[in-house]
Amino acid sequence: MTNAPPTKKLLRPLALVAVIFFTVSGGPYGMEPLLGYGGHGGSLLILLLTPLFWDIPTMLAVLELNAMMPVGGGYYQWVKRGLGLRWAFFEGWWTWLYTFVDLAIYPVLFVQYACWFLPGLAAWKIPICLGLIWSCAGLNILGVVPVGRASLILGTAVLIPFIILFGLGLYHLGPAAYAFTPLSLKGVGFSAAGMGCYTVMWNMLGWDNTSTYADQVERPARSYVVSMGIAFVLVLLVYVATLMTARGSGIGADVLRDNGFPALGVLVGGRVLGILLAAGGMASAVGLFAAVLLSVAQVPKAMADDRLLPSKLSALSPRFGTPARSIVVCAGVVSVMILWTFMDLVVIDITLYGAALFLEFITLVVLRIREPGTPRSFRVPLNVTGLCVLFVLPVGIYLFALNGALTDSGSAWKPAIFALVLLVSAEIAWQGVRWKRAQTRKMDYI
Repeated sequence: MTNAPPTKKLLRPLALVAVIFFTVSGGPYGMEPLLGYGGHGGSLLILLLTPLFWDIPTMLAVLELNAMMPVGGGYYQWVKRGLGLRWAFFEGWWTWLYTFVDLAIYPVLFVQYACWFLPGLAAWKIPICLGLIWSCAGLNILGVVPVGRASLILGTAVLIPFIILFGLGLYHLGPAAYAFTPLSLKGVGFSAAGMGCYTVMWNMLGWDNTSTYADQVERPARSYVVSMGIAFVLVLLVYVATLMTARGSGIGADVLRDNGFPALGVLVGGRVLGILLAAGGMASAVGLFAAVLLSVAQVPKAMADDRLLPSKLSALSPRFGTPARSIVVCAGVVSVMILWTFMDLVVIDITLYGAALFLEFITLVVLRIREPGTPRSFRVPLNVTGLCVLFVLPVGIYLFALNGALTDSGSAWKPAIFALVLLVSAEIAWQGVRWKRAQTRKMDYI
């Protein structure tokens, strides 16, 4: 067994919980539209069922694959081993695209919550977004441990205001305000339910993204099982408590959607709590951006090592050992994508992410059949047939949400169609890579 170099600092379980929390959630910020889509009973039902169908199967698949291969590049390396280089390229391409979309959301959210303090900042949206993007890029170049430490600090800043919100809600509104109303989608339209699912799915995606730096985690197989379980329970508890407080407060769904959780804070606990929640929203945006950029920057490097992307992307910083050029490229692309609307980005994000996720599900099934004896410190307690049945759940809710967007009477169908076009672009890009590799081989032969 080889040990990590003495100078290499590894991410410990507590810091890993914080990084996972920010990669997957970052707090309830972004959940505000859910109440409008599902109403009092439907919103809570969507919030409880979506993680059951979407997150738990994903987490189980990620944990087993990561236990088999705790390597840098994570899901890209899994798919390459299970399905071959072509599908690994698709996995990396789709992930790269959806993460650019995902990353573009956070600087915009940061400005929205900063405007709670200074409304005039809206006029400076683009410079502020660019400043956040490149500051987080610089933090990522320093390495995974600084990102983990920053996530711990920012995670505290995010959670404390919501704990206060829940406590003051119980005190001012009384336990009766938190009583469970009948959980039902009665009266909720198909498109609205689909968009509600998109909202929750976006707020709880990215479990596989946390695998891309597994080689930089202390005792990765065990750490991921423990840290991922803690993060999941923490995320779900915070979401349910926040939604229950919003329902019990009587805040209008339109007000919550347009003005965010600071408006809920003012209603429940006064302006000071509103300020704390606005500050937490800013911290959440920074933490999410830094954590997600940390994960996605590892994938272009892995693809460049396989000559699927320019070789310069595989270069590591001689001082920090991080894929600095990959980080800079990612930050550069995100810098031009910050003018999209929030819900359009969410629809594109989930559509692309779901396609990449399904390749990971197929990979796990293939590896169970092909390599049943390969050591795994964690194994999903199901046979191959059971895994196939389990994976029907996330596929089903994905198709339900996508159909809801495509049949939406508003404009949600436009980003859904655009996302489907982006999915097809993977095949075009792959043909370009094949042509380039063929030309290189010809030159080598000559």
